[in-house]
Amino acid sequence: MRNSVLLKRQTIYYALYDWGNSAFATTIMAGFFPVFFKQYWSIGTDATVSTARLGFANAAAGLIIALLAPLLGAISDRGIHKLRFLLFFTLLGAAFSAGLCFVPPGYWLSAALVYVVATIGFIGSNLFSDALLVDIAPPGQRELVSTFGYAAGYLGGGLLFALNVLMTLKPAFFGLTSAAQAVQISFLTVGVWWLIFGLPLQWCRPRVPPATEKASVLIGAAFCQLRTTLRHVRAYRPVAYFLLAYWMYIDGVHTIIKMAVDYGLSLGLGSNSLITALLITQFVGFPAALAFGWLAGKVGALKMIRVAILVYLGVTIYAAFLDSAFEFYLLAIIIGLVQGGIQALSRAFFANLIPVGKSAEFFGFYNMVGKFAAIIGPALVGLTGLFARHVGLIETNATRVGISSVALMFVAGWLLLGVATRESGQEHTYEE
Repeated sequence: MRNSVLLKRQTIYYALYDWGNSAFATTIMAGFFPVFFKQYWSIGTDATVSTARLGFANAAAGLIIALLAPLLGAISDRGIHKLRFLLFFTLLGAAFSAGLCFVPPGYWLSAALVYVVATIGFIGSNLFSDALLVDIAPPGQRELVSTFGYAAGYLGGGLLFALNVLMTLKPAFFGLTSAAQAVQISFLTVGVWWLIFGLPLQWCRPRVPPATEKASVLIGAAFCQLRTTLRHVRAYRPVAYFLLAYWMYIDGVHTIIKMAVDYGLSLGLGSNSLITALLITQFVGFPAALAFGWLAGKVGALKMIRVAILVYLGVTIYAAFLDSAFEFYLLAIIIGLVQGGIQALSRAFFANLIPVGKSAEFFGFYNMVGKFAAIIGPALVGLTGLFARHVGLIETNATRVGISSVALMFVAGWLLLGVATRESGQEHTYEE
C-alpha cells in the first residue's frame, strides 16, 4: 500500500519537479558556471580575483534569499498561492539559467548578476516545492514521497549533466563549433529541462488552501513568527547551539560544492578533469547517502555527523596541497561518500533535540538557517585569497590559502556541536 502512493499522478509530478530543477545545481551551480566564469567571462583576470568574484556572487545570492526566507516561509506555512509562487520562481530560475547562454565574453558582472537571479529562482522554488509535500502526500507517506523526489533529483540532474559534459567533449558530434559553445547551449538546456519537467506539477492541483490574507498581513506575520521562534530557540540552549553548529559546518559543505571547480581551475587543472570529478561525486553520493543512514542506525546520527565533519576538515586541509587531477578525483569520491549523509543526518539529529509539539516552528527556523549557509564560506575564500595575494604570495599559493580557510567553518561546527551535545546531555528527544 505504501508503494502505491508512488504511482499517483501528483507524486510523479512532484518527483519530476526535482528531476527538472536539480539540473541547475549540477550543470550550472557546481559544474559549468565556475569554469565559464573564470575562463570566459573573467578572461585575462588574475585567478585569485575571479575566485573572489565568484565567492561574492554566491554569498550575495545566499544572503538575498535568506533575507526573503521569513516572508516566503510565512506564505508556505499558510498554504497561500503555493503553486503560483512555485511557478514564479520556476520561471525566474529557468529563464535566467537559459539567459547565461547570451552573456558575451568578458562581461563578468553581467554573468554574476544573471547567476544570482537564477540562484534566487532555484532556492525560492525549492522552498515552495518542499512546502507542497504536505499537500501531495498524507502523513505516514511523506518520507517515501520525499525520498522518491530526492532520488529523482539525483538521477535527473546527473543525466542532463552527463549529456552536457559529453557535448563539451565532442562538440562536433552535436553540430557545435567548440566546447565553449557547448557550455552556452548547456545553460539553455537547463532552462528548458527545468520547464519541461517542472511545469507538470502545476497541473496536478493538490489541495492547497486558497489565499485569505493580504500581502501586508503576511509580511507582518512573517516577522512576528521570526521573533517568536527566536525567543523559543533561545529558551532551548541545545537547539540554539546546534543551529549555530549546523550553520557553520553546512556553510562549509555548500562552499566546497560551489567553489571546488573554481579552485581546481586556479591550480591549473583541466576543466574536463574537474567536471569528471563532479560527475563522480554526483553518482557516488546517492548510494553513499543510503549507506551513511544505515550506519547511523547502528552507531547514532551524532557520531556519523562528527565523522562527516572530520572527513570534510581533512578534505579541506589536503586540498590546499593537491596538485594533480588524480588527487582531485580521490577527493571527489571522498566528498561523495559523506555529502548526502551529513545533510540528511543533521535533520534527523535536530528532530531529536527540538521540544515536543514545536516541530513545525523549529524546523521553519532550521530551514531558514540553512538558507543563510554558503554566505560566510564563499566570502571567506574570496577575502582570504585576496589578502594572501596582497601580502605577496604568488597567485596559486594565495588560492590555496583561500580554500584552506574553509577549515575554520568545520572546526567551529565541530566545537559548537560538542557544546550542543553537552547541553542536551544525550541524543534523546528534548521534551518540555
